[in-house]
Amino acid sequence: MSSKAALENALREVKYPGFSRDILSFGLVRELSFTDGKALLEIAIQTADPNIPVTIKKEAEAALAAVEGVSEVEVSLAVTKPDAPKAAGGMVDQNRQGSIEGVKYAIAVASGKGGVGKSTFAVNLACAIGRILEKEGRKNAAGIMDCDIYGPTVPLMMGINSRPYVEDNRIIPLENFGLKVMSMGFLIDEDAPVVWRGPMIMKTIQQFSHQVNWGELEVLVIDLPPGTGDAHLSLVQTIPLDGAVIVTTPQPAAWQVATRGAKMFSKVNVPILGVAENMSYLEDDKGQRQAIFGEGGGKITAEALDAPFLGQIPLDPEMRISGDNGLPMVISNPEKSTSQEFYNMAAQVLSAVRNQ
Repeated sequence: MSSKAALENALREVKYPGFSRDILSFGLVRELSFTDGKALLEIAIQTADPNIPVTIKKEAEAALAAVEGVSEVEVSLAVTKPDAPKAAGGMVDQNRQGSIEGVKYAIAVASGKGGVGKSTFAVNLACAIGRILEKEGRKNAAGIMDCDIYGPTVPLMMGINSRPYVEDNRIIPLENFGLKVMSMGFLIDEDAPVVWRGPMIMKTIQQFSHQVNWGELEVLVIDLPPGTGDAHLSLVQTIPLDGAVIVTTPQPAAWQVATRGAKMFSKVNVPILGVAENMSYLEDDKGQRQAIFGEGGGKITAEALDAPFLGQIPLDPEMRISGDNGLPMVISNPEKSTSQEFYNMAAQVLSAVRNQ
């Protein structure tokens, strides 16, 4: 193991105060070098709590000093105060610093590749979670953030074609079916291409996270674009995610990519709440199942990630039609077996995130 690798391993033991995530996965480390026994560390922190930088510096110094071969440690801090909105009464919630104000659990829905129905899955999962929370007595307690910057389809599937407005310098998300919704699709013309580089993606995700008035939500479902690019890295650096759900289809071309992509979350200490297999089979009029895209990909992915297998969603034409018409199937036909499978998965995800 190289000396720098040993230093990085040591820093993974330095947690951000109040969180289980380390300063490396939070993206706080700006520079790390090792020369002639001297470890040099530069950290950039955004916080209004003066105790947090002191704690992090002290623990980082101790961690680096304990590495074999280190004779001198120098830790420098760059501290800035966030522009994050204040909670009721004017107090900033330091225990949730960096999180989305008013949101208890932030859950990402991700896939390794496109074409697996991830956004359709995310919309139906979010709606199912919202209905479960409503039955528990909590109305309007769920939302969905569409971070698929290049191909935002959530507005279509949620039946929303208006634009959000700004109140007190914060964006008010749109609503339908008791779900609060924010998407890049609300902010651009329908036929306008999104040709953006990393910094612009980062800025947009920061705005969606900290400049949108989500109100009081128990769960915010975040629809990620396919892959492990700028949007993913920006998100995990911006929001302390409480978990991720991985969506794949049965064939190797999908689950192999999904498995590789999902490992990004483990590297930044985001737990995998489960794996869902979409387009698992097509059921004919006689009730016979046809494995159009093969079999077993979801379970293989779950085993590879050491994560729960949430279940199978069939290749259901009604789900596509419902999405195109802006009426998610779990809302339009909640008693159908496909919808019931979504409600079952939603219950599993809620239980997993609540019992972490």
